[in-house]
Amino acid sequence: MDQRRVMNSGYLIWAKTETHARFNLATSGVANLSLRELPIELDDLEISGPSFYGYEPLIRLLAARYEVAPENVITAAGASMANHLAMAVSIEPGDEVLIERPTYEPLIATALYLGARVKRFERRAEKGFAIEPEEIERSMSARTRLIVMTNLHNPTSALTDVQTLKEIGRLARRVGARVLIDEVYLETAFEDAPKPAFHLGPEFISTNSLTKTYGLSGLRCGWALADADLVRKMWLLHDLYGVIMAHPAERLSVVALKNIESISRRAKDLLARNRALLESFFDSRGDLEPFRVPYGTTIFPRLRSGRVDDLCRLLRDKYETAVVPGEFFGVEDRFRIGIGCDTQTLAAGLERLGAALDELATRN
Repeated sequence: MDQRRVMNSGYLIWAKTETHARFNLATSGVANLSLRELPIELDDLEISGPSFYGYEPLIRLLAARYEVAPENVITAAGASMANHLAMAVSIEPGDEVLIERPTYEPLIATALYLGARVKRFERRAEKGFAIEPEEIERSMSARTRLIVMTNLHNPTSALTDVQTLKEIGRLARRVGARVLIDEVYLETAFEDAPKPAFHLGPEFISTNSLTKTYGLSGLRCGWALADADLVRKMWLLHDLYGVIMAHPAERLSVVALKNIESISRRAKDLLARNRALLESFFDSRGDLEPFRVPYGTTIFPRLRSGRVDDLCRLLRDKYETAVVPGEFFGVEDRFRIGIGCDTQTLAAGLERLGAALDELATRN
């Protein structure tokens, strides 16, 4: 994306209009949980209630879960709005923002919309898509006010370790910048997931939601963990966007958090089954170079020959299957597969992906 102020996300337009395939492997979250799978009572669907600067029961549950004070928590309409609020109160138009490459395109679009000057730092495939702090150091300047990354990494699901995060925090403090980490996939590492990066220092902002790991996208329950002064600014800015959250969604989010362990087990079991299926598929293909990780809901393989655009088009038009072209992450020879769907859909989608790869090979 260029440095002009943008008014939309090309990726989200594509995701909402071009992924309605019979076998959708473009989604990045765990398959949706239905209302009947939550132990709800009629009161949990109450339309209105005391929610002004957050619904207190929800704020307190999130604070307890992540071992922070309630004043360090703001809820928002998904991690996307939490990211928007965090960026908006951290930068001014013309400020320099460093964003990883490859990354989730709406993060770039949001920064450009807010008038930032975006610079990039690389996550290199030959380095396991790890963040190298020296890459950030080479890219930053005295004008840098925000460093933006994802952990687990979107699209590869690579995990950034705590020591690396500490070094990034040290670099940020040196120039007076903040570090925004979208952690919406972090809990798909389950018992291996570290604490939110906010615990490493007040320069860190962690964002997350109930969407990707837990299959609760319809609740739009997102949040940020941040310094209390910054949280206050985000609440006041939110007045201009949404005023208050939808109260039934807040109440259902409370129910979900009270039952998060059983919801988490469902997600973990599903991803374990699906990852085994995916690994078997990759073992059978010499035309793909997978980046294998034990965590996450997405994988980002490289197509060894041919054009990813041709593969995606053939998959969509003939095989009724959707994956995400790597161009949306700034990488032309890779594509993203989501493995959070139900196992039958993944098995059928991978079968069709194999057929499309075989057909492309006969054309070359």
